[in-house]
Amino acid sequence: MITLYDFELDDQCYKVRLLLSLLGLEARKIAVDMLPGAEQTRPPLLLLNPVGTLPILTDDDLVLRDAEAILAYLARRYDSGRGWLPDAPAPFGQVMMWLSFAMGPLRAASAARLQSLFDQPGDGQTLAARDALRVMDDHMTAREFAGGAWFVGDGPTLADIALFPAIALSRDCGIEHEAYPALRRWMRRVRGLPGFITMPGIPDYH
Repeated sequence: MITLYDFELDDQCYKVRLLLSLLGLEARKIAVDMLPGAEQTRPPLLLLNPVGTLPILTDDDLVLRDAEAILAYLARRYDSGRGWLPDAPAPFGQVMMWLSFAMGPLRAASAARLQSLFDQPGDGQTLAARDALRVMDDHMTAREFAGGAWFVGDGPTLADIALFPAIALSRDCGIEHEAYPALRRWMRRVRGLPGFITMPGIPDYH
């Protein structure tokens, strides 16, 4: 049984919920009062994740933290077609590069959103978020000129799942989508995937 410790408004938890749905996997979801309660920083959740963050996923005896690590595990464990996390070295490396980007520069978008919605610390994060989204839009513009529709390869991968929430939720921190036309077109493709689910804050159209 897969169990996800989840906060409905957290973009990192949403990534995991989205992939679970795209893979057609059933999971027990345990709601965590992340904000304002900070329940993830207290026992018993600290026994599962001593870092005190969400999401947390358990699968039988396995316990994992951090959205990108969980995405990689779910893809390798449950995607027999190896589409979400390709085996071939080049696309595998490219997907991992974008997962690292999501964990690094793109985290500014999460911080800016939390600051805007919940008055969390995050000075200067909106500007950094805009810079990260510009990198993404420039990449997708080049991909479209080359006939590509996704961040890596010929189909959707974990790169698309890890990157999607940052731009989809960016209006929560005052970043409009009009400045990123290639990402707007890409978001429509993501929304069209079988099994796609949304979350509060994601517009119904782009």
